[in-house]
Amino acid sequence: MNFETELSNGKFCIPECEKCKKITWPPAEFCSHCFGTISLKQITGDGKIIEFSKQGEHYFCMVEFFEIVRIIAKISKTPKIGQTVKISKCGIKNGDHFFQII
Repeated sequence: MNFETELSNGKFCIPECEKCKKITWPPAEFCSHCFGTISLKQITGDGKIIEFSKQGEHYFCMVEFFEIVRIIAKISKTPKIGQTVKISKCGIKNGDHFFQII
């Protein structure tokens, strides 16, 4: 199981070291802190919008999870800085990662 495989199956997982429990971001096979083995945990918690911009009719947000993991996600409603959000859909399309939040 790896990050790309899980994402292509619609699951957003974060890599966490089995030894020191640190989150490794961007995703890697080994911990950047202690070189321990990485396992993936599906994100079940909320993220926070830290920035956003609008392009045409669409809003794109920088969303932060666990104060370390940052992704760019699309949202259908007008976002607010500091707003709590959840990932509603994610995956890989045409080789590109995509994330939608609510």
